[in-house]
Amino acid sequence: MQFPSDDSRSRRLNQRAQRVLPGGNTRTTVFMKPYPIYAAYGKGCRVWDVDGVERIDCTNNFTAAIHGYAHPELIRAAQSQLNLGTAFGLPTLSEIELAELLVERVASVEHCRFVNSGTEAVMSAIKAARAYTGKPKIAKCEGAYHGTYDYAEVSLDSQPGAWGAEAPASIAYAAGTPQAVMDDVIVIPFNQTERAVEILRAHASELAGILVDPMPHRAGLVPADPGYMTALREVASECRALLIVDEVIAFRLGFGGAQPFWNVAADLTVFGKIIGGGFPVGAVGGRRDVMQVFDPSHGKPQLPQGGTFSANPMSMRCGLAAMRLLQPDSFQQLAALGEQMRAGISAAFRRTRLAGQTTGMGSLLKIHFTDTSITDYRSALPTAEMKQKSERLSALLLNEGVLLGSSGLMALSTPMTSGDADQIISAVERALQRLL
Repeated sequence: MQFPSDDSRSRRLNQRAQRVLPGGNTRTTVFMKPYPIYAAYGKGCRVWDVDGVERIDCTNNFTAAIHGYAHPELIRAAQSQLNLGTAFGLPTLSEIELAELLVERVASVEHCRFVNSGTEAVMSAIKAARAYTGKPKIAKCEGAYHGTYDYAEVSLDSQPGAWGAEAPASIAYAAGTPQAVMDDVIVIPFNQTERAVEILRAHASELAGILVDPMPHRAGLVPADPGYMTALREVASECRALLIVDEVIAFRLGFGGAQPFWNVAADLTVFGKIIGGGFPVGAVGGRRDVMQVFDPSHGKPQLPQGGTFSANPMSMRCGLAAMRLLQPDSFQQLAALGEQMRAGISAAFRRTRLAGQTTGMGSLLKIHFTDTSITDYRSALPTAEMKQKSERLSALLLNEGVLLGSSGLMALSTPMTSGDADQIISAVERALQRLL
């Protein structure tokens, strides 16, 4: 069935959803006009919608489903735990084992603590930095997405009219954000080392932590310059602040996560998505002394933290199974597919003579409708025309058998083959030709 269609079951479901959900929607990220596609089931790297249409999934639940769908090992892990219970008011062995795996793989992590999402993990890391340093302010990169915590959202989508020539302004993302939140967030430019360091030093006495994603997807999915990450590490130590590296997405870059690619060691690292094996999860890990702010063994900790479903054994068991499946050769395979895709789609732009390029590394890539160099949020920010083309590409690909997010982000999965990559590249080229 073609998209859109008046006969679509997805259209009818969306009409039903609008009666009980605002805009018929729970996740803004899956909103689509004139209606979203509703999933029925998935297997491997493919997903079938409620109208029976099969598509290769290049979103993989926004980078989380690194093994695609219905992987036999993950099914076994889930079924086994279901027979034992899904959550308890007691700790379980499973959280110890997943923590041990993270500590073993990530050199900068000595202790970790589980929550229910990447947003919660970022929130916990920010609060931990404040508790540990006794200082109030957090720094983050302009345009970088770190979940929906008020402080992490600041300046997520700042527009040219507010840029100016000075330091990036702290601008509310969501209506109703208190001014006090903006006052406690220092915004720095991504990949502009000297300017970022200058801003951070000016706030050294009140700076608790520097929050950075080494390849922020909403800021273009361009890797941080090695010198930029090194400088943030050095200035954090100089300012007696903590370096918080957000690897909720970037953890899928390698066996030891993202930090080895930049040769930096975070004080705190934030995890999510792939470590849950398809179930809700988040984690914050770091140096032993920093993580002691959570320690309740001697009375009320500096940072009390609960969570009814934190470290629930469904997420822990399936996350452990998913992570054990990811060995060094898995990341090599994914990186090769990513390079094939980036090269193939860039070539498709050249053949169609449309302005465009791809960014990213490893199993992550993003399509941009511009030929200009992309280095940060401002150079990646699409014009209205570029955004329209990106959304149109996503819609056209639905009828080419490919599921792609409207922002152009792609996240590959281990079931994908080189043949799947060729099929996706061909579909993208056909869609680009229709945009001419």
